[in-house]
Amino acid sequence: MTPLLINMDDYVQSGEGANGASYNHKTDPSVMLKMYFKNFEFAKKELELAQKVYAIGIPTPEPGDLVTDGERMGIRFKRLEGKRSYARAVGDDPSKAEEYGREFAMMCKQLHEVHLDTTQFPNVKDHYLKLLAQNPFFTAEQKEKIHNFIKNAPDSDTALHGDLQFGNALFVDKQTNGELHRERYFIDLGDFCYGYPMFDLGMVYDCCCISDEGFVKEAFHMDRQTAVRFWKAFAPVYFGPDADLEEKEKEVRIYAGLKTLIIERDTGCAMPDFRALLEGVIY
Repeated sequence: MTPLLINMDDYVQSGEGANGASYNHKTDPSVMLKMYFKNFEFAKKELELAQKVYAIGIPTPEPGDLVTDGERMGIRFKRLEGKRSYARAVGDDPSKAEEYGREFAMMCKQLHEVHLDTTQFPNVKDHYLKLLAQNPFFTAEQKEKIHNFIKNAPDSDTALHGDLQFGNALFVDKQTNGELHRERYFIDLGDFCYGYPMFDLGMVYDCCCISDEGFVKEAFHMDRQTAVRFWKAFAPVYFGPDADLEEKEKEVRIYAGLKTLIIERDTGCAMPDFRALLEGVIY
């Protein structure tokens, strides 16, 4: 892919995250832009995955061009006018945390019912094993035990988002023939892969139940108590009315602990609150 050179004067910033910023085109309301702060190769990877995901019918904004402003690289997408993330929606109206938690659970169930051609997408285990190999904070003995856990986790060809949290799911409310309906989309597909769904659910649990108050407020626009309410509404819908939710939560906590590998990569330091989920189970 050769990126197209664009002029950032044509865009106005609409948001910012840990890895990049989003922009809307000033004169074309159908275009939005995601620009990365660093890791230019990740832009190419995300575009390739977004194109594949869009092609198989998983709801995500239509991907367009790989672009550059001469320093950064990014991706243009078809803009979803009137979009809101589930995180922003809950932050704006905490009284609806349970309603939105149930909706998000249904989105995740539908995603995890999709079976992928495993020759076309990466394996979640390979992703975590690579992160483990690069992690400088675990001891060799701890790494061996975590390695064995990942290798022995159940195998599946299930579609996984890879960074499944309620800021990476959007909805748009539309009126058609006088009736309101809601369209839902997944975004930020740079870690899309296949594997056991618990790898995905671990991130949902982390964001709702493990992350500290300051991070939850900054990243997801709500207090931690509201995030916990979101999880408690999410879990029974996702796992089903007959599930043993206590046992499911015990399992999901382990996979939430594996997110330590992502968090320590991004922060550059050991994260004891997340590591605690692995103690006595994996190491």
